[in-house]
Amino acid sequence: MLKKRDLQDAHILFPLLNDRAVKPYVREKADSLEAYYFLMNRFAQQEDNGELISRTIMDDWGSPIGAITLYDIEDRAGFLATWLGKPFFGKGYNQYAKEQFLYELFVEHDIDLVFLKVNQLNARSIAAMNKIPYAVIANDTFPHVYEKINQGNKRYKLYAIHKEAYLLFMNEREQLVVDELEA
Repeated sequence: MLKKRDLQDAHILFPLLNDRAVKPYVREKADSLEAYYFLMNRFAQQEDNGELISRTIMDDWGSPIGAITLYDIEDRAGFLATWLGKPFFGKGYNQYAKEQFLYELFVEHDIDLVFLKVNQLNARSIAAMNKIPYAVIANDTFPHVYEKINQGNKRYKLYAIHKEAYLLFMNEREQLVVDELEA
């Protein structure tokens, strides 16, 4: 389940974010709880300005466990980033959050294209991306974006999710469920 970012969740999310299994791979950086409050407040302002869209990922009991954000929104496209606290790795929350968030982006916010840059050293994220059937490697398709994200020392793979591919996949999956129920 997803919900709008809320400052009241900062004290739960901050320790999860600062775990050494998470922190090196995330764009959200804060060295103190106070700095994290400031960061979350800035996210709210940026969302109001249409610069990003950010949600808190909740577990089955409604507790905050991570975040999912579309950054750098421009021309109906942006960069998706997610993170989960270490205790929630491998439990399906990331994939479920992505599907919910992509639906919101493509249907409610009229986003057409979502990019994901994945650190080539982050095997967990690469494996997660390979499980998403509507995501495609976009290193060659968007060479200007690929070059831009690889200007520093870290090396990234670029993935893209097109609105049409996502909606087609979801429609086909829904049709399979209907067919199974009718059988």
